[in-house]
Amino acid sequence: MNGSEQVIATPNPLGINLSFAVKRWVEPEAWAERVVACGLELVQFSFDLLDPLWPALLRISLAQQHSKAAKAFGLEIHSAFVGLACYTYNNLLHPLPEGREAAMNWWRAAIETAAELETPRIGGPVGGMSVRDNVNPASRKERLDRLVEDLRTLLEYASKLGIREWLIEPTPLPRETPVSPEESVRLLEHLTGFIPVKLCIDVGHALYRPLYQEHARLEPWLALGNRIGMLHLQQTDGQSDSHWGFSTPGIVDLFKIRDLLKDGPEGIPVVLELFYPFEAADDYVWEDVQVSVGTIRRSWGYIKSDSDGE
Repeated sequence: MNGSEQVIATPNPLGINLSFAVKRWVEPEAWAERVVACGLELVQFSFDLLDPLWPALLRISLAQQHSKAAKAFGLEIHSAFVGLACYTYNNLLHPLPEGREAAMNWWRAAIETAAELETPRIGGPVGGMSVRDNVNPASRKERLDRLVEDLRTLLEYASKLGIREWLIEPTPLPRETPVSPEESVRLLEHLTGFIPVKLCIDVGHALYRPLYQEHARLEPWLALGNRIGMLHLQQTDGQSDSHWGFSTPGIVDLFKIRDLLKDGPEGIPVVLELFYPFEAADDYVWEDVQVSVGTIRRSWGYIKSDSDGE
């Protein structure tokens, strides 16, 4: 941002998921410096930077260092979120009881890590069924019923450790859940009584055409109103879960999303979530992150130049 520009207030805070920093800027000060260089103050911590199942003493030390760096750079860790590593597993919908118990252990450790990071929120996708379970109606029902039980157990544990909100991210895969606005509402209705549970809606997921076809739109999701706690933003072609930056052409219209948010849930944070091939050049990744943040800020009025007038 140059001297002829100023940041202006907007109803939706803009932040960034630390997915861009994975395997690159993993030192706490390294990612913090880059977030500040982008002019942002809000971050979503990725468990790809710190595996909750690492030895407890080492994990606690690392979490405290990340928390300390965020404070030193004037950043808020809004939430701690599932990354690519955990997402590759079936998680709480694993077909075998041993797999589900391992997932419960991971989530308990993740809740502890979130508390150690001093963030009040945790979340992510909750799991995916095997092909065999998904095509068997009885097995599918059993997995979904057990999922509710397990999530309620985890919510109770999270409340005891000071977590104030749980964010569930719908995904556009029929073997995962929730996969639609209607399914999301049904799941949330089963998860009351502990801490608030809300949805993290990913723009790219909502626009995934192979599954939703003519219904691949953001509007039905935003209609869920106060059930939404966050929006994930990415550029996509609508044919994959792309998570591209905004220097790449795609179907996401930032101006349209800006206008939709004017009538959508008030004040929910919008978090840019970008994933890059591990072999991508570091300079390219950093440039793409900066261009993407700048494009969003200008499109949504986060930046106003003096030439824009009053």
